[in-house]
Amino acid sequence: MDAPVQRPSLGVLNLHMGEKNFRLSRYAPSEEVGAFIKHYWIVSWDLTHQAPYLQDVVPNPCVNLVVEPNKTFIYGAAKSKFSYFLQGKGLVFGVKFKPGGFYPFIKRPVSALTGNPLDVKSVFGVEAAALEQAILSLDEDTAMAHVMDELIRGKLPEPDPNIPLINEIIDGIQEDRDILKVDDVSERFHMNKRKLQRLFDQYVGLSPKWVIKLYRLQNAAEAVDTGPEPDWAKFSADLGYYDQSHFIKDFKAIVGATPEAYARRGQMTGV
Repeated sequence: MDAPVQRPSLGVLNLHMGEKNFRLSRYAPSEEVGAFIKHYWIVSWDLTHQAPYLQDVVPNPCVNLVVEPNKTFIYGAAKSKFSYFLQGKGLVFGVKFKPGGFYPFIKRPVSALTGNPLDVKSVFGVEAAALEQAILSLDEDTAMAHVMDELIRGKLPEPDPNIPLINEIIDGIQEDRDILKVDDVSERFHMNKRKLQRLFDQYVGLSPKWVIKLYRLQNAAEAVDTGPEPDWAKFSADLGYYDQSHFIKDFKAIVGATPEAYARRGQMTGV
């Protein structure tokens, strides 16, 4: 648990520009906890005497436990970007559960968490204020990760065979850009479409269709961040859209700007 996790953008928009304003670190959990947890993440910043910074993040299909002063909650997967306003000096500690990894802790559909964050005490038996003190009072990232790892270790549920299955499916969606619709997932993993949808509702909190859309649009945003502005008509067709207008609508709904506006913003910030 001492080594930082390698850092792909994982939906952090304009990461290159963002890293000029904050530090993002990710740490792997212990092996036992790692059956349920993807990683611990820490965002810290010191913008004292500097302008505030607004960071946008495209969601992943994961539940997060977020520890920050007076705002500590467990959040379900979202369907649109999340924006965080950084000002002054601060730090936020987070736990990113594996897709499906939070369900065994509560044994009820994770879809109910969307828009309805959970109090940490109801799941881990610790008051939010006490957890904030235990984590945020520490100076070392690894010490924070260790304290959280020990807390979760004491509350681990029984292993659930559906978690590796769900992660295999979601990894397939993320890595194979030819997966553009739910039928593609059903065929690849030899699973009935209805069963797939029920599994995602219960364990992930988002439908397979939404997960595909999130990753394809995240791919689109990353393409703009890392290269020249593409041919949008061809790009939208490659993502499985029948017409460019639907692609623009979905991109704006999730990223918060049209593809062209997002590309212009990246150019202006030097990304």
